[in-house]
Amino acid sequence: MDGAADSRLAAHTALLAAFVAVAGPVPVAGPQSRSPRWLAGILVAGVAAAAAFGLHSLFPAVPLLTAAVGLGMVVGQIPASQRMLDTTLKPGIALSARRLLRLGIVLLGLKLSLVDIAGLGWPTIVVIVLIVGITFAATLGLGKLLRLPGTQPILIAAGFSICGASAIGAMSAVTRSKDEDQATPVALVTLCGTLAIFILPVLRIPLGMSPEDFGLWVGLSVHDVGQVVATAQIAGPAALAAAVVVKLTRVLTLAPMVAIVGLVERGRDRRADRRALALDADAVPVVRARRPPIVPLFIAGFLLAVLIRTFVPLPDAVLSAADSLQTTLLAMALFALGSNIRFAALARTGWRALIVGLASWAFIAGLSLAAVYLLR
Repeated sequence: MDGAADSRLAAHTALLAAFVAVAGPVPVAGPQSRSPRWLAGILVAGVAAAAAFGLHSLFPAVPLLTAAVGLGMVVGQIPASQRMLDTTLKPGIALSARRLLRLGIVLLGLKLSLVDIAGLGWPTIVVIVLIVGITFAATLGLGKLLRLPGTQPILIAAGFSICGASAIGAMSAVTRSKDEDQATPVALVTLCGTLAIFILPVLRIPLGMSPEDFGLWVGLSVHDVGQVVATAQIAGPAALAAAVVVKLTRVLTLAPMVAIVGLVERGRDRRADRRALALDADAVPVVRARRPPIVPLFIAGFLLAVLIRTFVPLPDAVLSAADSLQTTLLAMALFALGSNIRFAALARTGWRALIVGLASWAFIAGLSLAAVYLLR
């Protein structure tokens, strides 16, 4: 068995162990059944992740995670599968979309080294932070201006400004978002990230960009890590190396952004408590019991993973296995999120979200291009 196969085997073994640890005790399907209720949905998500890997192998230009979301979106439109997704498969699909996504975010930290980030230099790091903050604020403001429902404005802002579906999943934990609120933002970052794979390389030559400049532009503006790799590799190894380091530095802003939103949510809950008590002195402030942590546990795990990668010399085999495991977890999670998307509902209510997504994508691409010329 070659090294890649060993890594995949180790990853799947670790996936099983991690899943058992995270899933914990769950109810069974019925008094006569020993199969957990989540098992069927998890198996379907696992098969979908394997199918996405197959599609990526056949068509390398299609990022694996984009293929996983796309498969979920296709399955979610079939009436027969919709019924299964809403009944038999629902517990496992929900577990994949939340717990497995969070585990994948933790392991994403092992891709980040503070040494590599410091190597970018302070001007580039400051520009990255400014672009994340400006894009987040602009997208959030536009989403609220167009009156997007639920927590869609903040989830779209997180997805487009930070790191795509991973950021959407992380932000949903502190905003207590419903699954349907996550579905549209995931669809939008998938759509715009896919467009970037085809459009940005076409613009590189007319703009007169060197491979390093192109990599910087891609890392600053494209959403998911897989989409960044697929876009930057077209311009060669130098562009890919620059894009990945810049992109992972954007990923590192996920923790402080989630913490800031967590503080805002807690402030909103406290104000709600005060209003309730002002109306009725005997009222019980039940909102307090539902307050999310300022920094969710999996975000703390993500930061710990970054520190481990920075200060602990990990063998290549361990990093390769962790990368395979992280990709598998995120592929399963994104299939699950994609399966919650219903095109019929999007056609009725999603045009405003589409405007926000496309505007945010164009804005971050233009802002990042200006930053590239500024940093030359």
